[in-house]
Amino acid sequence: MQTTFETFPSNTQFSIELCDYPELPETQRERAEARYARTLERQLGDAQSVCALYTLMEQLQEASPEDIPPNAPALYQRWLKAVQAATEAGMQGLGEAETAYFSIRLQ
Repeated sequence: MQTTFETFPSNTQFSIELCDYPELPETQRERAEARYARTLERQLGDAQSVCALYTLMEQLQEASPEDIPPNAPALYQRWLKAVQAATEAGMQGLGEAETAYFSIRLQ
């Protein structure tokens, strides 16, 4: 299952999916995905900011060194901090699952 989040008026959308967490009831999975998305948005500003920074992180993975902007390290640290906070919030109360992770997909 994947939970889609949308903000208006920009219609910027992304979906969150909790992956590799065995035998988790659907309602708990949806709540975890919602907590993750809310925290990510709170850390980065809004859904549009989440999408923009996610896109930038994807582009930086494939960029040549001369194409990397000077502010990339700061943006990368901001992204890591937001993802860590969102993961902690999303996993809250679920217990240990070593292989579980949240997947972000832009729509």
